[in-house]
Amino acid sequence: MKKFVQLTDTAIPLPTENIDTDQIIPARFLKATRKDGFGQNLFRDWRYDNNGTPTSDFVLNNAKFDGSILIAGNNFGCGSSREHAAWALSTYGFTVIVSSFFADIFRENALNNGLLPVQVSSDFLKSLLAFVTQNPKAEITINLEKQIIKTPIGSNEFDIDPYKKTCLINGYDDIDYLILQKEKIAEFELNHTL
Repeated sequence: MKKFVQLTDTAIPLPTENIDTDQIIPARFLKATRKDGFGQNLFRDWRYDNNGTPTSDFVLNNAKFDGSILIAGNNFGCGSSREHAAWALSTYGFTVIVSSFFADIFRENALNNGLLPVQVSSDFLKSLLAFVTQNPKAEITINLEKQIIKTPIGSNEFDIDPYKKTCLINGYDDIDYLILQKEKIAEFELNHTL
């Protein structure tokens, strides 16, 4: 995985609440088992009409918004437990998703795929969505080491599992982390034989 310590970038506001994994990546696109290509179908039913033409009123089709940070409404990633949702977001180009609540399984899938879910307070999220909508070129900084999101309208601390934080900062997936522990594992096995 790619290392994540700090990111400063612009953001895309998506104030919709209760965005489920089928809206993130519709089930008809889940035929592949590799991560490649899912980004092109991210929010497919919102981004395109029935003829495959981009819908002008969807934020990802609005040229004034760009960036690797998605600011979404409350309860992001609810619904089925498809890992493809995290794949679609990351292969589209998102590195961070900001919301006031994430579904537990989505959060774990995101972290396992190098996508950082930043949970902020409801009031902060509401203010941030309004601000970014009016100021699309405003930059936001997410500092993972300090667990803080800094914006022109203020800051908000966020929680993250210490193990997942270590993995993201160092660019480890679960297997990488386990391989790094092989000497400790061997020593444990040596000292705990039956």
